[in-house]
Amino acid sequence: PAIKHNGELVVTPSIPMLVPGRKEYRIATHFSRAAKKRFVEFNPTLVHIATPDGLGIGALRYAKKKDLPLVTSYHTHFLSYTKYYSFYLAPVKPFFEWMMLWFYQQFIHTYVPTPSMIDELKNLGLEANMKIWARGIDTELFSPEKRDMEWRRKAGFKDDEIVVTFVSRLVWEKELGTFIESVKRLQAKNPKVRALVVGDGPAKEEAQKKLPQGYFTGFCKGEDLARAYASADVFLFPSHTETFGNVTLEAMASGLPCLVADAIGSKSLVDHNVNGCHARPEDIDDFTRKLEDMISDPVRMKEMGRRSREMALDYQWDSINGKLVEYYREALEKH
Repeated sequence: PAIKHNGELVVTPSIPMLVPGRKEYRIATHFSRAAKKRFVEFNPTLVHIATPDGLGIGALRYAKKKDLPLVTSYHTHFLSYTKYYSFYLAPVKPFFEWMMLWFYQQFIHTYVPTPSMIDELKNLGLEANMKIWARGIDTELFSPEKRDMEWRRKAGFKDDEIVVTFVSRLVWEKELGTFIESVKRLQAKNPKVRALVVGDGPAKEEAQKKLPQGYFTGFCKGEDLARAYASADVFLFPSHTETFGNVTLEAMASGLPCLVADAIGSKSLVDHNVNGCHARPEDIDDFTRKLEDMISDPVRMKEMGRRSREMALDYQWDSINGKLVEYYREALEKH
């Protein structure tokens, strides 16, 4: 598993999604006999389903048959991905939209990470009982104290250079191209602007060709990831396919001013002109202007970074998951 967990992990059958070049994207096929057996043995009082795939739909039907209270959460903005894989997904988009609306109407609660996500789903026609379930951050791991000037120097950055970072899986749907072009345009005016790209993925090789002067770390986690964040000067994340923006919260906890897309997800974390700025989605000119404006005022940029850290401290897992438990109790009472 990619994360540590305190429960029991039951592996279910899955297949790669039908998107060429993206074999790492897998979808569960069904609620397997082994999973159902363990489900029955566990005897839950409430069922929380995370994804509308074969496993999720199978578990939904089984739980309804047993008259168990059901809640769900919206983690991935699936419909936004149809733009990037339109050739393959366009034929099934109407069915996909219908299925999504049907699925999320089946639950007592639907938990979403931000108010902007609620608005987005309502605009799509979802009338479910939606509640905010944010994400937390380890503010001891991600901290300005992890800044390491020696690490910066070894990466080829001079002390007086302005390091702009992008942290994500390296795929084009994260608007990696907007990051690259914005940085390149600003570098043409100010050669002290440098790019730090943290992550790995199928777009890495092409991204390195487009941004030859950038420093690409590859996949990082734990202390290495925290050090990379804190050793940068600005976080630039143009993605508009996020439901929350975990990497933005990590950057904030690391004390970075953040420039993000004026769209669902990260926009809810960044107060415009307070701990960073918003730019119009996919508008390279606007991102370049906003980035130039931010770095032109070091005092303002430092204050934005301070506010980022201050705001990130409010996202503690204990209180966030405590709220989720309250929602669970409410769902049990409504059932």
